[in-house]
Amino acid sequence: NFTRIVGPAFTLRFTPTREDLATVDSWASPTSTRAAIEAMPAGCVAVADAMGNTAAGIFGDILCARMAVKGVAGLVTDGMVRDGAGVIGTGLPVFCQGYVAPASVAALNFVGWQETIGCGGVTVVPGDIVVADQDGAVVIPAAMVAAVTEMAVEQERLEAWIMKEGGRGVALPGLYPANAETKARYEADKAAGRA
Repeated sequence: NFTRIVGPAFTLRFTPTREDLATVDSWASPTSTRAAIEAMPAGCVAVADAMGNTAAGIFGDILCARMAVKGVAGLVTDGMVRDGAGVIGTGLPVFCQGYVAPASVAALNFVGWQETIGCGGVTVVPGDIVVADQDGAVVIPAAMVAAVTEMAVEQERLEAWIMKEGGRGVALPGLYPANAETKARYEADKAAGRA
């Protein structure tokens, strides 16, 4: 059961493991996941580039619990997390590839936060707006939020009207996707307050 989350991206970046960098001692360094979590503002969506690595979990229940306490909206990663039941128990919405036992240092180095990253094949810039729900996650460049929101609201209105039309027996060809005649009927219904 996923909750829809929306918020500005707070980015985190991991690289492939290197034994001199990926150590338990690195967890206490100034450039650590712990320091990054403390820098996260309430309402942000943590977006972590784990390079799609499935060999180790980037966070576990303790780190996710801290994010939840701080009011972080959720975590999106192309990697894995640890402590599945514990992470779920924190209430922090997490969108990941799954759960795995090994800690991040088994396969990954944490190298920084609040820089441009790639996550799941998508470029994410700090402050981009992230929307995630049971269907997946999307990233909206900050400069495009107003335009995308306007288009999304109109698309939802059109699709609700199409559902209503289908429900009253209108056949799908020409209705969905809407052809010119259907678009004209939709615009007329919208102008009359019926859509």
